[in-house]
Amino acid sequence: MDGLRPRWSTALSIADSPLVFAVKCLLFPLIAVLTLLACLRLLDQPVRNGYLMIAVLTFFGVPEFLGIARIGSSDSQRPRREVLLDIAARWLVLIAFIGVLTYLSGLASTVNIRVLALWVIVTPLALHSSQTAARYLLTQARLAGGVRHAVIVGMTELGAEVERALRSDELLRTRVIGYFEDRQPDRLKASGATPILGGTQELAAYVGRNNIEQVYITLPMGRGPRIVSMLDALHDSTASIYFVPDMFAFNLIQPRFDNLHGIPVVAVRDTPFYGASWLVKGLSDILIASCLVVLTLPILLLVALAIRLDSPGPVLFKQKRYGLDGREILVYKFRSMRVTEDGKDKYAAATRSDARITRVGAFIRKTSLDELPQLFNVLEGTMSIVGPRPHPVAMNEQYRQAIPSYMVRHKVKPGITGWAQVNGYRGGNDLESMRKRVEFDLAYLRHWSLWLDLRILLKTILVVWTDGSAY
Repeated sequence: MDGLRPRWSTALSIADSPLVFAVKCLLFPLIAVLTLLACLRLLDQPVRNGYLMIAVLTFFGVPEFLGIARIGSSDSQRPRREVLLDIAARWLVLIAFIGVLTYLSGLASTVNIRVLALWVIVTPLALHSSQTAARYLLTQARLAGGVRHAVIVGMTELGAEVERALRSDELLRTRVIGYFEDRQPDRLKASGATPILGGTQELAAYVGRNNIEQVYITLPMGRGPRIVSMLDALHDSTASIYFVPDMFAFNLIQPRFDNLHGIPVVAVRDTPFYGASWLVKGLSDILIASCLVVLTLPILLLVALAIRLDSPGPVLFKQKRYGLDGREILVYKFRSMRVTEDGKDKYAAATRSDARITRVGAFIRKTSLDELPQLFNVLEGTMSIVGPRPHPVAMNEQYRQAIPSYMVRHKVKPGITGWAQVNGYRGGNDLESMRKRVEFDLAYLRHWSLWLDLRILLKTILVVWTDGSAY
């Protein structure tokens, strides 16, 4: 989708040298701890118990919250400001987590607030600068070394992607010599920048004769016997062999490799919120919702009073909708209509000049003030600040049969605002509008990051006052 980039990666390249591997894993934790020590030295503060605890939490927390250092040249294409903001946002969430643990441990009184303030401000800049310096130094080191030679088995679209990936990252220092393919040129749908060197039967001999160090197999998984035959033929070679499964054949949602008691498994559709991501999402939801409740409390009271004076009926109403994993939840809203349908058995979407909408209801729907009570849904854990908007149960049952992967949007908690809403799909319940909404929701799941959540929040403020599709 427009404007979305892959989330901050924590993956390590299969071609990384031990030096690159160590730098990627240790650079961020060491820089964060060294920056803390430098701030202590600058402000002439002793290293007391509280600082030791913060240093330990930082060293082990940075890899989880910030991931590994991105030092491949292909990663340097992102705008520097965007990378710095991404680092800063993740860093602030980690600081909030460390602050809570330090307070609960009773060590908060042993640390100097000036030291911590300086450290919090300086560290994101140090992390960003160290990453840039590491990329330059490692690039120079690799340029001084030798080039590894690779061949790709299968001139497929996936094979062409592998070739482009190897060529785009100077740190890998890998030269693709060519392809091995059994099909005739007129049957090939993809094309690479290098020639076809022969058929798969000639692969082993070519690898041994030309000192090929890497072999990438990109054949479809259905060609198992041919792949086994090639592996048998390569048994006398010292080349590293990589099988690249065609995961793009599936509707991927947060794909990753895992290990189940020694059994390799591939997740092709999963929630983006596991491990540290789950903690980051949960903490950010609680912090943002708590702050918004405090800031909007006068507005909440005024809206409640206006609804009470405008028309008979409850101030709030609860509507049944689908939440995480498709489980039913009760979503709170300010009442904007004269009726309070629960949305489970039937649901009639609001239309322009709908007679059911009250005078106050028209205003709070237009400005999205009717959604503010959902902040309490966030605090009770049934919703998130940002995520796919929840639909009434009856609407879900209507569209889950008509739109492929419709229910996948429920792999995360529903949100008060979402990527679809800030891209013009806030209203409209016809089939095509719903298809686009689901498309944007799935894009959000694929590319989630804390920075993306913050972008959506900022765009929501602008959209609320300019969107003419809400009524």
